[in-house]
Amino acid sequence: MIKFFLMVNKQGQTRLSRYYEHVEIKKRTMLEAEVIKNCLSRSKDQCSFIEYKDFKLVYRQYAALFVVIGINETENEMAVYELIHNFVEVLDKYFSRVIMFNLDRVHIILDEMVLNGCIVETNRNRILAPLFVLDKVAES
Repeated sequence: MIKFFLMVNKQGQTRLSRYYEHVEIKKRTMLEAEVIKNCLSRSKDQCSFIEYKDFKLVYRQYAALFVVIGINETENEMAVYELIHNFVEVLDKYFSRVIMFNLDRVHIILDEMVLNGCIVETNRNRILAPLFVLDKVAES
């Protein structure tokens, strides 16, 4: 099961966070700082899977953006690694470049892909269908 999903820039600023189990706000801040520090300090030659406390971190870097997912020990790391790539490809398909001004749309995409910490959809067309409907309604 996925515990949390983070998008972080190279400066260590969280751009998007979604938690699939309750974590207090103070603990979230500390958790994010530690997770970001662990991921940003690693070289590109190192593995993208990190054992951390009672869960695992799976991350991928895309230019100046890191996508980090915290999972429990039963989740398949490679499936989550590919989920990150699929998520970024969906973002690339929908947005021309400017993601950070459309965080509501990014949340919709993430909600279409992950529900209650479980991967529910990977088909790009089905993930983007609700956004295209919203775009058509907004135009008219």
